[in-house]
Amino acid sequence: MSAEPRINDRIRVPEVRLVGPSGEQVGIVPLAKALELAQEYDLDLVEVAANARPPVCKLMDYGKFKYESAMKAREARKNQAHTVIKEMKLRPKIDPHDYDTKKGHVVRFLKQGDKVKITIMFRGREQSRPELGYRLLQRLAEDVQDLGFVESNPKQDGRNMIMVLGPHKKKTEAMAEARQAQEARKADAKANPGKSQNAADTAPATDTAEDEAEAEAPAGASAEA
Repeated sequence: MSAEPRINDRIRVPEVRLVGPSGEQVGIVPLAKALELAQEYDLDLVEVAANARPPVCKLMDYGKFKYESAMKAREARKNQAHTVIKEMKLRPKIDPHDYDTKKGHVVRFLKQGDKVKITIMFRGREQSRPELGYRLLQRLAEDVQDLGFVESNPKQDGRNMIMVLGPHKKKTEAMAEARQAQEARKADAKANPGKSQNAADTAPATDTAEDEAEAEAPAGASAEA
């Protein structure tokens, strides 16, 4: 069945509850009278509540109404944010430097409003020491508690232990903040072109290319620690 409302001569009822073009209640009138008023106003008679008794119809410019509805739907889709689940894999005996690097990626994901699936991978005899993985996951959750929370508690999954962290901020909020920060940086760069160039030249590198590639991988495709 079509989702489009019935309009004008497609409406097949003896009488309707009519709403005027400004939202005023006209009352229950014969269909012929409602169509006559639509012609007088050079508008369409649109059935807006087909299940009412009698059906409710409104006088409006249906073409304009459809256009405005399509634009609103388009804007809503544009602003809609899809939460992405990133994944970070660690070993139970990860060294401090690698841990800090991986934690930095988790922090960045949470700031972006994404969930993070943390996977601890056990090998060989490590499988007999699940408490090592559990303590590591607890440590990571505590280190990023200002940005995220434990959405799914640590649980064993074969040779792996998995925990899911969720961001405190919604994706839409994170995107809005990122846009504001980007606009602020652009404005600053435009106002101080020499300063921004010098900052770019002297800024230290924080991640290697390999770490960056790992961090951007979606769930199921992350690199091991």
